[in-house]
Amino acid sequence: MMHMSSELNETHDDAVQPLPLVHVGDPVLRQVCNDWDGNDTPELRELIDRMVATMHDAPGVGVAAPQVGVNLRLAVLEDMYDVPESFAQAREREKLELMVILNPSYEPIGNRTATHYEGCLSMPGYTAAVERPADIRATWLGLDGQQHTRELSGWQARIFQHETDHLAGIIYIDKAHIRSICTDENYAHMWAAPTADEAREALHF
Repeated sequence: MMHMSSELNETHDDAVQPLPLVHVGDPVLRQVCNDWDGNDTPELRELIDRMVATMHDAPGVGVAAPQVGVNLRLAVLEDMYDVPESFAQAREREKLELMVILNPSYEPIGNRTATHYEGCLSMPGYTAAVERPADIRATWLGLDGQQHTRELSGWQARIFQHETDHLAGIIYIDKAHIRSICTDENYAHMWAAPTADEAREALHF
C-alpha cells in the first residue's frame, strides 16, 4: 500500500472492518501471488470490501492482497483526496476512482520516467524516492471476468505500478534510490516538497 502524508484528509469506512496489515519480513510479501481463477464468490467480495476499508482507514491510495496476508493477484486502488495544487501539478496527480484489479499487469509507454518519494504501510516509518515509468498501459480483469486496458500517467500510473509490484513479491524499496531513504519525520521536516529535486541534491542520489 502506498501511504499518504499529512497533507491529506483522512476518511474511514465505519460499516466494514479493516484488516490488519502485514509488515516487511513476512514471507507473504515476497511471494509471487496466485492468479485469480475467475470465480466471483461472496468470500472474494468480502475480502475486497475489507481491503477497501483498510485502504481508507490507513489512509492510503491502494492496498494489495498480500499486504493483508492473502496470496492472490488482487489489489484495490483509489485516490480521491484533495492535495495542494503545487503537488498535483508537479506529480501529475489526478483523482482516481475506485478500481478493483485482478491479475493485473503493466508495460511502459515510451521512455518518460518520473522520480518521487513513496512509502508503504508494510514498511512503516520510512519513505524513499523511486524512479518509475511515467506512462503505462495497464491491463487487468474485472470481477465480471472481462479484461480491461487503460493508459495511465503520472501519479495514477505510479499507484498502479506500486500495487501490481506487490503481487510479484516486489516492495517499493527494491526499486528505490537507496541514498534517498529517510524517516517519515525527516521527510516531513526536510523534503516534503512537490518534487524530489532538493532531496536529490542534498542526499546525492
